Amino acid sequence: MNAGALVLVVVQVAVMVVLSPLLVGVMRQVRARMEGRAGAGVLQPWRDLRKLLGKETLQADGTSWVMAAGPVVLLGSSALVCALVPLVGTTTFPLVPDDLFVVVSVLLLGTVALALVGLDAGSAFGGMGSSRHMTIAALVEPTVLVSVYALSIPVGSSALSAIVEARIADPASIASPVSLLALVALSVAVLAETGRMPVDNPSTHLELTMIHEAMVLESSGRDLAWLELGSWLRLGALLGLVGSLLVPWGIAGDVTVPALAVGVLALALKLGVIGAGLAAGEVFLAKLRLFRVPELLAGSFVLAFLAVTASYLVVQG
Repeated sequence: MNAGALVLVVVQVAVMVVLSPLLVGVMRQVRARMEGRAGAGVLQPWRDLRKLLGKETLQADGTSWVMAAGPVVLLGSSALVCALVPLVGTTTFPLVPDDLFVVVSVLLLGTVALALVGLDAGSAFGGMGSSRHMTIAALVEPTVLVSVYALSIPVGSSALSAIVEARIADPASIASPVSLLALVALSVAVLAETGRMPVDNPSTHLELTMIHEAMVLESSGRDLAWLELGSWLRLGALLGLVGSLLVPWGIAGDVTVPALAVGVLALALKLGVIGAGLAAGEVFLAKLRLFRVPELLAGSFVLAFLAVTASYLVVQG
């Protein structure tokens, strides 16, 4: 079991490192086409990474070791999330479970690392972006936790692999009211966690509106490459989690070459469809005012809380 779990972890992380930049490229290209532009191409994020990795890393005066350690922590935590979330298969390490609380804690570690990078340079825009980032995170992380917890109650386990396996065994549970409430709440939380519309505009460079871009303004070279790749891995892992919970079929139940091949193809298809649909929807959305964002996230938390309540009522009934 440990050997199979190790193989699955290596496959998932390697596949996500390849697919995440492609996912971002697909989303940018879909949005460009719908806006009447030619677009830079699906492979442009990979070109950007290659260019950044070849550049010298420059740091502002007065920065500390946080500026260099933050990107590595973000990238490492994002890779760990990709390893723990059941994206390709459901085989796990006995001593390193894919527990919901562990995954949320690792996500929070990357969130804090990114905020510290924005604060370390001491710039006004970096501090503003980090402040907004942590305000949103304080509302998003509980929603992610509660929404997936609602799905774990009928299963009797908070392990993500067990939840996915239960949904494969009982397809009717996917269309249940509890599942729909939880998935809607989780989807809104994922949009906020990954800095997508209507919470943040990933294509903006206006200092007074951006959140993610404000925190990475002082980063360059390899540090910026790790920050971008880490953010893309988080986006791919969270969208993949939504895909695994919404359409769990295709995920490998055992570690064999055919099962893993099907799992990788299914993951690529899910990410492509979800990413293209998300990018298409962003064209018709406007960014919310900052003071309206807590209202949206509070609404998603209420949906998650209702899903937990309904789940307990169904189990006890």
